[in-house]
Amino acid sequence: MEISIKTKRLGTPAGGTLFGKTVFIMGLGSIGCELAKRLKPFDVRILATKRSWNVTEDDDAANLVDEKGSHDDIYKFAGIADIVVCCLNMNRETAGIIDHSFIQCMKKGAYLVNIARGGLLDYDAIIQSLDSGHLGGLGIDVAWTEPFDPSDPVLQFPNVIITPHVAGVTEHSYRAMAKVVGDVALQLHEGKSLTGIEVVN
Repeated sequence: MEISIKTKRLGTPAGGTLFGKTVFIMGLGSIGCELAKRLKPFDVRILATKRSWNVTEDDDAANLVDEKGSHDDIYKFAGIADIVVCCLNMNRETAGIIDHSFIQCMKKGAYLVNIARGGLLDYDAIIQSLDSGHLGGLGIDVAWTEPFDPSDPVLQFPNVIITPHVAGVTEHSYRAMAKVVGDVALQLHEGKSLTGIEVVN
């Protein structure tokens, strides 16, 4: 709204819509599934990749996804998507996975969103793609270094949004975390195998 007032363009659409867009969720784990659930009401076509698709465990995930793929499909899906959302775990195989080659496969003007780990994105590739206009925009709630320098060149682009990595800091999430800790404590006390936890980097 502030930009519309400054540029005297009130009444002109200030942005796009999710309706009818194609979104590529790169890494359909727990967070990717939750994202897919939230996108579906917007009539979004969802492409998703994950290491392996387990038929019995992934019924809910499979119902949310219009096209499933593996790591081999990331460049193909990048070329189809209007929005790419990175939800991958950070490890040796995924560090810097969003690089020049990946971004060049993306549609010109597509948006890239990283809600996972900063190191998944190649910093130089992001700067060059924003500067050239190939990337339509960047949304990040994680950064390459923490704390992130507010004068970093990435933040000088008007089509970049950064948010604090605190989406999980809610009353609901704290209750859920406390339940997981309590359940695991009971399992340890009883000498049972641990269930209900996911070990990530």
